[in-house]
Amino acid sequence: MNAPSAPVVTRFAPSPTGFLHIGGARTALFNWLFARHAGGAFRLRIEDTDRKRSTDAAIAAILDGLAWLGLDWDDEVVYQSARMERHAAVAKALLDKGLAYRCYCTPEELEEMRRAARTAGSARLYDGRWRDRDPAEAPPGAAPVIRLKMPRDGETEIGDLVQGPVTVANAQLDDMVLLRANGTPTYMLSVVVDDHDMGVTHVIRGDDHLTNAFRQTQLFRAMNWPTPAFAHIPLIHGPDGAKLSKRHGALGVEAYRDMGYLPEALRNYLLRLGWSHGDEEIISTAQAIAWFDLKSVGRAPARFDFAKLDNLNGHYIRFCDDGRLVELILPRLEAEIGDKLGDSATARLRRAMPGLKPRAKTLNELTASAAFYVARRPLTLAPKAEKLLTPEARARLDRLLPVLRALEPWRDSAIEAGVRAFAEAEGLKLGEVAQPLRAALTGSHASPGLFEIMDILGREETLARLRDQVPNT
Repeated sequence: MNAPSAPVVTRFAPSPTGFLHIGGARTALFNWLFARHAGGAFRLRIEDTDRKRSTDAAIAAILDGLAWLGLDWDDEVVYQSARMERHAAVAKALLDKGLAYRCYCTPEELEEMRRAARTAGSARLYDGRWRDRDPAEAPPGAAPVIRLKMPRDGETEIGDLVQGPVTVANAQLDDMVLLRANGTPTYMLSVVVDDHDMGVTHVIRGDDHLTNAFRQTQLFRAMNWPTPAFAHIPLIHGPDGAKLSKRHGALGVEAYRDMGYLPEALRNYLLRLGWSHGDEEIISTAQAIAWFDLKSVGRAPARFDFAKLDNLNGHYIRFCDDGRLVELILPRLEAEIGDKLGDSATARLRRAMPGLKPRAKTLNELTASAAFYVARRPLTLAPKAEKLLTPEARARLDRLLPVLRALEPWRDSAIEAGVRAFAEAEGLKLGEVAQPLRAALTGSHASPGLFEIMDILGREETLARLRDQVPNT
């Protein structure tokens, strides 16, 4: 294998037949980190030659998902479908060199060959009958495919940077099709030509592509092109060790954004799925770039675990800038309310964020816990809050209203002192006043600190919410 030349160029090459799934996102991340670590280039290629299944919506989802994850690519996006003439030209060049040939087999003949190979236990499904045959013997009007003349003896070895040396007997490799009978290039041909023309030095991808690498290596050699270094990463499995499915988390990146995960948390989590640096769990992007190498990629499948992702995301939320968190949950809150929130509501959320974010593992949880701060009056009470607001409790809050109205200054410490004094004067425990007060102000039986809430809501909003729940307004 020819050694790749500097500078390092990696690529992510998704097919736009669906969303950017979590496995693809991790592949993109590893390519991006490897390139950034080496000071090289990370390139993006959309493999859209399957025109029937490729969609503009899928392309948009891939671009949007990569941008949200912060995986910026270098140079323009390469669309494989725009390069079909170049791919075909390479196949014809191989034909002219005698390294490829026209095959005129009918579909029926190919199926018969496959049956015979399976019966004989042979991995080679095409018997090469047109390899050295005179094209003049072809049936009139038959449209041939073009096949590569693969070596028949010896072995093809790949010095995989993750899997180690991997070898296959050449007797198992068919003379693969380069151009179909209609003149369109196959996936194998297009990938090799594009990797060469894009200057790709390292092909980092899932190990489900490992068998393709043997055939692609022979095509690089046939064209006398430098063969890139290969690194095949084990796939992601579910917590139970089974192949990753939707119930495990095989969702589009946009689904994780909608579920309230931060991109930096998802990057950190994907990095640790199959790669490690000692016992480090919390790894910033800058540190990941500094540390990343392929030697630390494991050979066993990684296991996706939502509980670990939630805990990691909770860490990033706790250390996230309050203003950024407000900006992230505002659209969610406005969607729930069905209206835009004004500056006063935004300022209230900003003040409340230090007390809210330690309790949340996702932005959705944060949104739910912050909703009462900006809820429209009168509040909708949860069943447990409704039970706390008995007639006796409502009457008690009615008597508390003038105490709160007269409090100066309106600060959490002064509010707490005032409520405690009221409870003592009424001959009550603090909880007997605080619990119905919390229910009236938040619509829930649980919340951040009550007196902090009242401070943030402000005197007018606090009194207005209480008046909504007491008998004498």
